[in-house]
Amino acid sequence: MQVDLTSFPQSLDALHLILAVFAGVLLVSAILRGQSDSTEPEATEPTPQAPAPQPKTADKPVELLDTNPTSALQLLSLLQQESRFIDFVQEDLSNFGDADVGAAARVVHTGAKKVLDNYFELSPVSSQQEESRVTLEPGFNASENRLTGNVVGEAPFTGTLVHKGWKAEEVNLPKLAPGHNARVLAPAEIEL
Repeated sequence: MQVDLTSFPQSLDALHLILAVFAGVLLVSAILRGQSDSTEPEATEPTPQAPAPQPKTADKPVELLDTNPTSALQLLSLLQQESRFIDFVQEDLSNFGDADVGAAARVVHTGAKKVLDNYFELSPVSSQQEESRVTLEPGFNASENRLTGNVVGEAPFTGTLVHKGWKAEEVNLPKLAPGHNARVLAPAEIEL
């Protein structure tokens, strides 16, 4: 897909900025979900007081993995530290002009990109060009390819690649010191 940067608006309106931030949050969530998918599920025994739910069909029940929020909290902390991400998202932007919101978005973008570059190795899921025709053969990886539109029948599916997708090849978050409270995303600052 060819992108003509001169066709982009010169100012960033609040709606598009909020959509961009939301897309960033979804990206982070997808990265962290992918990271948690690679961990082994912990074996847990159901307690006698709370028996495991029985499936209503003869199918084997899906085993959901527990997630550890520490990595997500650590990532939020890094985004706050480098880009004031939480401050920006928590701010009521309705009283600011597009120029002010755009200037703030530049700071958030620069800092967030620094965090992604420093702690993640990202790559596109698809090597095809966006807007090109692609065919997904039977057995395609459904976690890497989301079908949209009129999805009927079985593979092979042929359609237009709307977005290449992203995957985390490597995650290198810093190690946490013992006793570190990951829930404190940014300490209160007191100037003396």
